[in-house]
Amino acid sequence: MGSFTSTAVTTGDGVRIAYRLDGDPDKPVLLLSNSIATDLHMWDGQVPALTEHFRLLRYDARGHGESGVPDGPYSLDRLGRDVVELLDALALQKVHVLGLSLGGFVAQWLAIHVPERVDRLVLSNTAAYLGPPQQWDGPIAELLAAPDMRATAETFLGNWFPARMLQGDDEVVEGFRRTLLATRREGVAGSWAVVRDADLRRTATLIRSPTLVIAGEHDTVTSAAHGEELAGIVPGARLAVLPTVHMANVERQEEFLDAVLGFLIERR
Repeated sequence: MGSFTSTAVTTGDGVRIAYRLDGDPDKPVLLLSNSIATDLHMWDGQVPALTEHFRLLRYDARGHGESGVPDGPYSLDRLGRDVVELLDALALQKVHVLGLSLGGFVAQWLAIHVPERVDRLVLSNTAAYLGPPQQWDGPIAELLAAPDMRATAETFLGNWFPARMLQGDDEVVEGFRRTLLATRREGVAGSWAVVRDADLRRTATLIRSPTLVIAGEHDTVTSAAHGEELAGIVPGARLAVLPTVHMANVERQEEFLDAVLGFLIERR
């Protein structure tokens, strides 16, 4: 897997952003951006294959993992600027970007607002818009009023994985459950506000990075139709539909890696 470093930077508004670098420093950098209610370990299973070709930069979004949890709501602009400040701190001028779910929104923001920093772009199990906005207000309020993350954790797991993975004691699912239960409610609610307020259906037409959109055929969070819509908005984007629910990188790891690596390392 090569060497790794793990540390943190502090953003301009005083929030700690934890990150980890894995792999050979001489290889091109691939930035991975996570789903809501996960941390950088959501990619652990893919690290060995990806570090054969890339140096991986993973990070915990604000409100998650080892990063700070400021009061919400958060904005997509702020989450995007967290990444820009991280790239600046590491003196990384241009990287490939792979974002899943909320990470896909952040990845779109980067390609729109700092296009010079984004080489190739992979948008997995995500959307340009998940409206109407008011549908998010109830879940945000309920989560902030709940005693803990238990009920929300089970809802997330049911939305992320197929029934066959949720039956029994799947080690991977248990890892995601532990992360969910350890995540602060304020971080999840603040990030839900990002999704509530984001509408990239017009601005995503500005994306010029070569783009691959990956959608899950059985995804109930960001549906295959959302993926098709996004691929139709981003100029020249390709679409790959996998037979998955939401966490395509986990459920169908080999097919996911085939799609990602085939796109990222193809000859120009």
